[in-house]
Amino acid sequence: MSSEEAEPIRRPRGYAMTELMREDLELFAVSDLNERIEALEAEIARTRAQLERKQAGRAAADHLFGKLR
Repeated sequence: MSSEEAEPIRRPRGYAMTELMREDLELFAVSDLNERIEALEAEIARTRAQLERKQAGRAAADHLFGKLR
């Protein structure tokens, strides 16, 4: 098997976030920091939307099958 055919390395869930938090922010210009904040806010919105979808699905399942707790 050549190196081109090797399977990609699987990183653990949350790896990208951990790496992001380790970045030295002193190296960023003000404009870079503003762009970073915009990107992070967009990611927060995306994450909240996914959370709402999952909560709605869970609520629907609980309603249909009754809570098992």
